[in-house]
Amino acid sequence: MNQLLNICKIVLFGIVEGITEWLPISSTGHMIILEEVLDVQKIFVGGKAFWDFFLVAIQLGAILAVMVCFFNTLNPLWGKSLRNNLNPKTKEEKKAIWILWAKVLVACLPAGIIGLLFDDWLDSLFYNSITVSISLILYGILFILMESWNKKRSFKITNTHEISFKTAFFIGCIQLLALIPGTSRSGVTILGAMLLLCNRSVSCEFSFFLSIPVMFGASLLKGIKYIMLAESIASSDIFLLLVGALVAFAVSLLIIKFLMKYIKKHDFKAFGVYRIVLGILLIILFFTKVISF
Repeated sequence: MNQLLNICKIVLFGIVEGITEWLPISSTGHMIILEEVLDVQKIFVGGKAFWDFFLVAIQLGAILAVMVCFFNTLNPLWGKSLRNNLNPKTKEEKKAIWILWAKVLVACLPAGIIGLLFDDWLDSLFYNSITVSISLILYGILFILMESWNKKRSFKITNTHEISFKTAFFIGCIQLLALIPGTSRSGVTILGAMLLLCNRSVSCEFSFFLSIPVMFGASLLKGIKYIMLAESIASSDIFLLLVGALVAFAVSLLIIKFLMKYIKKHDFKAFGVYRIVLGILLIILFFTKVISF
């Protein structure tokens, strides 16, 4: 009975991860609330150490969803032409995809280097309810202001292949802000891309593409740290991790497709309002001692 309850908790976490990882609303803020309400750390044999690893490793399921949704777009080796799906990719298209990957890697460099050097220090300094709450509210306001400003601007970049190496690097520098919990990696990347005149679709797509090396790298780093410190890994913990990742994968497939359709007719203001409400809720829960994080 307890094992069934534990599986249900992990399924819920997988659902929340699949939703919040791609919508610009901060997965961290939601995980804090779920962690406190469900007291999920206790279900793992590895305790808090495995829980910290779980929070990152479960993202692998979400990453796989991006790779499935954009497989043909990101595959430089074979596949159907992006211009005419009745024909195979041309040499020019394959070359363009390799160049796109190079731009993605350039954009990943700032966060990759700083994250590798200061990941633990930043977590110890900023991983708390107040920081997360402030980040949620601040970037919620920025989304609303950005969309109001966008009405007066015209976007110059309407295709991910039009992003220059310089623009990609600047987006990567802006992505550094996501190292502060509550910011939302997808959220700050989308804001940064729009600031640099990428339209909403391009901003979302490039954010998705950046997630692949960023999340793989973060998961690998956390995994190595955990394995080095842990004497053994319980099979039950591995099973729960696989369940969470599988659920996150399935939900991510739906959310990515939803978001790409949503932004064709709507802006991000609704997400900004949601962030502000969630941030205020977190502050209330913290000061009323409902959560102690």
